[in-house]
Amino acid sequence: MRHLAILAAIVSVSPISLYACDANIPIFNSQSPSTPTPLATATPLIDGKNTSVFLAKLPPSIPNRELLAASWESYRQRFIQSDGRVIDYEASDRSTSEGQAYAMLRAVIIDDPVTFDLTLNWAENNLLRQEKGKQTDRLWAWKWGQDVDGKWGPIDNNFASDGDIDAIFALILASRRWNRVKYLELAKTKLQDLWNLSTAPGPEGKPYLLPGPKAAFMPNASTLHLNPSYLAPYAFRIFAQVDPERDWLKLVDTSYQILEKSSQLSQVGLPSDWVALNTQTGKYQVLSPNSKIQTLYSFDAYRVWWRLALDVAWFNAKPARSYLQTASQHLQKQWQEQSQLSARIDLTGKALVDYEATSQYAMIYAAWVSFKPQLAQEILEQKILPKYNQGIWDDKSAYYTQNLAWLGLISPKVVNRKLLDKN
Repeated sequence: MRHLAILAAIVSVSPISLYACDANIPIFNSQSPSTPTPLATATPLIDGKNTSVFLAKLPPSIPNRELLAASWESYRQRFIQSDGRVIDYEASDRSTSEGQAYAMLRAVIIDDPVTFDLTLNWAENNLLRQEKGKQTDRLWAWKWGQDVDGKWGPIDNNFASDGDIDAIFALILASRRWNRVKYLELAKTKLQDLWNLSTAPGPEGKPYLLPGPKAAFMPNASTLHLNPSYLAPYAFRIFAQVDPERDWLKLVDTSYQILEKSSQLSQVGLPSDWVALNTQTGKYQVLSPNSKIQTLYSFDAYRVWWRLALDVAWFNAKPARSYLQTASQHLQKQWQEQSQLSARIDLTGKALVDYEATSQYAMIYAAWVSFKPQLAQEILEQKILPKYNQGIWDDKSAYYTQNLAWLGLISPKVVNRKLLDKN
């Protein structure tokens, strides 16, 4: 989603209302559209006294639990408005479906139902896609912000499937953790739209996940534009539990096919931010250098490490374990030789920039902690923890880094097994 290049459309969103199991507890509250609040004067979601509450919700065996509790508290105060809008201060104070979904996922992991409700409510009230004033589906417009006329609202009506996947996954976990049936019902509704609007037949007619609408990511009848970091096999396994009418397990299979074959475009086997697939030949291709979306290893691709690490931790997925060990070999070598990882690497393995990224270190930490624990510990001690100060990684406006650092460091074991098993 960081470099999503899709058609822009400005729409307005009308509020909706839906209620949870307890008729007195609203899941979505009708509210007027959110307005931006500058960072310096933002109304905090909380009063800053809940770190100990969150700390108590993390098992004593979880590594870095004090840091994780404090950084979640800090994120709530700094990046989430009192109405539940998550703000990306590095990108013109915009909000995204990705940001709302990350907040929901983090909230359910750390057992924070208040923040979960607020961020879900804001998204449902402000991001639901419309066309000519009518709701088209239950997916979210990926970008909300200030348009050229100074008005605030959706400024790109296309959806980004990674945001919807993370939100739906969070809804299912929340329905199980807090016994909210309406969360599950909403997830099922969204799953239908996600499958219908964001999957397309590839070679042999198998379903492939698109990053968004077909019109944006199928430039012609035989080409798909794909983003490997959107692929979430662990989530697709959970989706199969609650939505048996669609073959989500085939999407697991094609996800690993995309990852394994598209990484062959890189001479050093790394995943890329974006790739193209010819559905007639089954061959993966490099996108044009003039394209807004690029075939190289960069900020989107980092998330591949984390997503597959979850499939290993939760489902002992052999393809995930094999991919993580093989595809990260260049980074292992680079780290052992230079004690640093470049933030952007081309298809030949050449570093394109001389700066590093805390978000990459956190994502590769999530992968290496299970099979390269010494390297993971070195990364943690030398590159992640030194960038942390009073609840914030890197910079107080670095929205993306806060999310990837937290998600990379939180142990998958914090999610109780019963939340992942079919009820």
